[in-house]
Amino acid sequence: MHRKRKVLLALATAALTITSITAAPAVAAPPTDSDRDFGNGPERNVVAAADPVAARRAAPVGENEVRTHQGYPRRTDLRTYPVDPTDTSTRLGLTPYHAIAPRLNALQDRSDRVSVEVVGHSGLGRDLYLVTLTAPERPAETRQQDAWRELIENDPVRAARDRRLERDYKAPVWINNNIHGNEWEGTDAALRQIEYLATTNDQRTTNLLRHSRIYFDITANPDGRVAGTRVNANGFDLNRDFVTNSQPESVAMRTEIIDTQPVLTLDEHGYVDGTLIEPTTPPHGQNYDFDLYIRHGYANGLGMEAAVKALGYPEAQDVVVPFRDWPPGEWDGWPPIFTAQYAMYHGAVSYTIEIPLQVNNDAYDTLPVEELRRRAAINTDVSEATMRTTLSYLGAHREELVDNQIEIFRRGAAGEPQRYIPDGFVPGFGPEDRFTTTFPRAYVVPAGATQRSAVAAARLVDHLVAHDVRVRQATRPFTLGGRAYPAGSYVVDMHQPKRGLANAMLEAGKDLSNDAPQMYDIAGWSHRLLWGASVDVVRNGQVRVPSFDVVAAAPTGGVEAAPDRDLALRVVDGKDASAVNDLLGRGLALRRLADGTVVVPAADRQAAREVADRYGVRFTAAPRGAQGSPLHRVTVAAAVAADELFALREMGFDVRPVSTATLNAGFDLSGVDVLVVSSGLRYDQLRPAAKARVDAVFARGGVVTRGATGSRFNADARLLPVTAVPGREDANGVVTVDNAAAAVLAGATPTSFVYSPQWFTDLGAGVRVEQRFGPGNPLVAGHWLPNADGSGGSNAAAGQAAVVSGASATGARVLMFGTEPLFRAHPKGLYAQVAAGIYWGATR
Repeated sequence: MHRKRKVLLALATAALTITSITAAPAVAAPPTDSDRDFGNGPERNVVAAADPVAARRAAPVGENEVRTHQGYPRRTDLRTYPVDPTDTSTRLGLTPYHAIAPRLNALQDRSDRVSVEVVGHSGLGRDLYLVTLTAPERPAETRQQDAWRELIENDPVRAARDRRLERDYKAPVWINNNIHGNEWEGTDAALRQIEYLATTNDQRTTNLLRHSRIYFDITANPDGRVAGTRVNANGFDLNRDFVTNSQPESVAMRTEIIDTQPVLTLDEHGYVDGTLIEPTTPPHGQNYDFDLYIRHGYANGLGMEAAVKALGYPEAQDVVVPFRDWPPGEWDGWPPIFTAQYAMYHGAVSYTIEIPLQVNNDAYDTLPVEELRRRAAINTDVSEATMRTTLSYLGAHREELVDNQIEIFRRGAAGEPQRYIPDGFVPGFGPEDRFTTTFPRAYVVPAGATQRSAVAAARLVDHLVAHDVRVRQATRPFTLGGRAYPAGSYVVDMHQPKRGLANAMLEAGKDLSNDAPQMYDIAGWSHRLLWGASVDVVRNGQVRVPSFDVVAAAPTGGVEAAPDRDLALRVVDGKDASAVNDLLGRGLALRRLADGTVVVPAADRQAAREVADRYGVRFTAAPRGAQGSPLHRVTVAAAVAADELFALREMGFDVRPVSTATLNAGFDLSGVDVLVVSSGLRYDQLRPAAKARVDAVFARGGVVTRGATGSRFNADARLLPVTAVPGREDANGVVTVDNAAAAVLAGATPTSFVYSPQWFTDLGAGVRVEQRFGPGNPLVAGHWLPNADGSGGSNAAAGQAAVVSGASATGARVLMFGTEPLFRAHPKGLYAQVAAGIYWGATR
């Protein structure tokens, strides 16, 4: 493959002088098995999720006790954890999780530059530590620093003129470590740097601490660190969760980024041969003010490269800088699902760092301990070198970096267009790097009859606010963009400091199929199109709406029916399914109508009120005399990926994880109503007894399938007479769909999400098309090219059946998805499609 080359010129940093180079150095080829696997990796459709291992939940000793909370240092007596001999970091000679708290407690006692706070808890309840290094501050000084930080975001024009701020503001740096649990060494590098910064008398360092705050997230994924897994205890890759925030660890990191507002960010990873240091290849996110990122981003990137090479390790000489060394799409910076790309929207110059020597996966299991520890020691040195260099860069460029952040927020608040970046702006910048957008004037989330789902609208608004996007709620009716809106509607004025993040979440996105031959991960994610709420785009005009700032969305739940009427709930959102499952869990006798509406007896009105308040759903009067089919508490056996298991349980379904192995081992399916299959289950590999138990589910219940594994299961079990046609394996994004003939999916959204899409042809008798891909090119945003032989492209999918339903010869109600309605727990507006299939399959 042709490798894009960029010419290096001399770039100086404060930390070191970079010698003039006339040609790019030799670097490693783009990775085939690197830190960022495509999607969730091939295991997504192969390895079925299991329940998190409860035995991993270590009970701490005592409680965290905050000793001081005003000014700095902010000291916390951290609770400690019992020694865990199974902690996988021990084999590498690295710091096990249980040893971190005692080490931090000791450092707090030794130095008044160290503060430790517990900022959240992992999925298994382990403490998440944020360590701050800075010169001591009196409470009044801390209040002044907080005021300046808020001024930078809220009034950047005044901040730019504030000479005291320019002189005395402590520029924040945030260094994130161990977000992938089996990439351990960043934690140990951070602990070494913390100890050095806390105890050294070096004048440059003490001066740095007087003018900055350095924040370390010690281990962002402690459960993964202990278990030696990339993912957290729920099976999620946390470095794909930043605009979804389905996991407690990513919520904690989001809060840290917003609260610290860093000007520089490092996210320490492994492993890429030679070491990898961003900036990324194109495509770059189109909502950035990229000129304000790339100049500092490239300069410090080259500084880190030189520092790593200066360590002298032969294994760390062929450093990769993707922006300079690799072609478009090999290591792109498009989606804000990654730590570094997300932090950029909060005003940071951000980097992903990949240390060089693999010690995880097969290497962990097969290499001698001595070799593993040799590699881990080198990796720790490399990681620490990137930290030291970045802090040196901060020391030399503090005012410029603060001004950079102020300017990002100023442009957003003023609504200025992005700047044109000329070729050569930094060495190697060219047309392939130029990605921009035209920001709309506003987005409106309407209230009232035009809102598809009030609960979805509230969820979207709360999510935006949690990400520091500014939303206002109208106090009176208004007109905007030629449309009339009722009071209570929400307005996202795009003249705001973090407009880039607001637009990244709410815009449709872009079809990148012609911009790169492949993408590193997903290329479409629009919350506006996938989260179930109706959202209007206002392209231009003045935004003068009587309104107030939203802290939390207004309550949406209610019961709107006379006391003697049965109640109806349309299941158009995952929250609706949560409410239904809650009521079923109470033993209530519900009914399901042919259109999917769930009916609650009038006698259970109080229970309906309770779940309406809890989940924000709205009950209306059921049609008089409506009967429907009895609906009872549904038990689901699920051979699914971890994200799908999480989403099913998020909706309140009683889910029993299964796989080929567990079924062959005798798993009892006698109480199961519906089987969901997308990963780790092969009908043709079941033993006769297991096959008989599965066939019994077919005879009394339903089946929901997704993807290649689900389609093969359908074919092997001879359920529905269809042919599954695979799209290109890495195709992904937001697509248009047509639900005109839907029965089970009546009321589904007109857009959906795909990853490794499929469609269905050769439909036999009794098979119904629930959803078709849109006409022409159904891809709205993402990346979807055909295969080399011309098959599998988006044009081939146009108009084809994306979701089908029908009854098998044995009576099973079967719903088959060629789309991804639960992908990484992100497309909230699609959850109800799976819930509808489960309820339909469970009723007769």
